Amino acid sequence: MRPLGNEYLLIAESVELVNFNAMITLNESAAYLWRNVADKESFDADMLTELLLAEYEVSPEQAKKDALATIESWKSANLLTDC
Repeated sequence: MRPLGNEYLLIAESVELVNFNAMITLNESAAYLWRNVADKESFDADMLTELLLAEYEVSPEQAKKDALATIESWKSANLLTDC
């Protein structure tokens, strides 16, 4: 993950894996979540919710909604195989 202005760009570790038609950018909160779960074998919406609550002043309901939306976004971008 590399900073790019106010967002972050996910970059494949190997040139062979790069698909320039599918670059992934993350906002600050999604990048925060990614940094905290990228090395985990697994995670779920509850874990992301707790991370959001620890870092941001949001309600538990909003944090859960954002966690679920983030997971769906990552799935749509093929960043996750199963979560």
